[in-house]
Amino acid sequence: MNNNNQRRPCEFQLLRYVPDALRNEYVHIGVILREQGGGEPVQVRFTRDWRRVRCLDPDADTVLLENMETDLRRLFQHDPDGKLKRILDESLSLNVQMTEPKAYLAESIPAGVEELMRLYVDPPARERAQRISGRAGIQARMRTEFERAGVWDLLRKRIAASDYTRPGDPLRIDVGYRPNGVIRMFHAVSLEPGVEMAKVLAFSAARLTAGVERVEKATLELTAIIEPAAKLGATDEDPERLAMYRFGVETMEEHRIRVLTTTDLPRVADTARRELRV
Repeated sequence: MNNNNQRRPCEFQLLRYVPDALRNEYVHIGVILREQGGGEPVQVRFTRDWRRVRCLDPDADTVLLENMETDLRRLFQHDPDGKLKRILDESLSLNVQMTEPKAYLAESIPAGVEELMRLYVDPPARERAQRISGRAGIQARMRTEFERAGVWDLLRKRIAASDYTRPGDPLRIDVGYRPNGVIRMFHAVSLEPGVEMAKVLAFSAARLTAGVERVEKATLELTAIIEPAAKLGATDEDPERLAMYRFGVETMEEHRIRVLTTTDLPRVADTARRELRV
């Protein structure tokens, strides 16, 4: 049965990452979908898996690309009737290009975005089978849950520790926000390769806390997001790995870092939604 009459007429454009325009090599990184004649707001979605981009360009600034997605959403929200080309020309870097608009019939705008991402942007099934793990996997889970709660675009990202510690500090905290007199920061710390990440964060915690109190006149609540012990095989059946896992957790907790696992992220995101009044 043909249900095209029930679909919404839309148009979409693909966003491409093009590291070298002369070579004309590119990777699709996102989708823009808009309903013809207005209606629902313009939808923007970028990939969550940057492996294909890094394969094409190992030096790609994926943080800049992620921020670009947030900037585009904000522009479309504040100027919903603005000309698409003007908004994109003002926002896109030289390494990101957009395709010409194409007609598309969508069951709904969210469903249309999902389908277009699956068709043009997301890695094939054989690539998705190689699941993202380690710190990148935790970061992906963090973003997914904060987006689900509708607060991702409201969070500070890649917070420079040097703003609060001293010049030259290379640490950047993944995300954070400020409800009232408390600043909550969240950082992905993978214990899969060992405890080095935990020790780095623990080393920085005291100076970071003092700096936030000095600069922001606020209390810092620093949270490390780690993998569940079972996911890493840190069980009684592998006492060496379990001891390493516990050492990483206890090292951070001794420096007043709250430690949660990825299973706690839905609750963390819901708290952010309430505190940011979304």
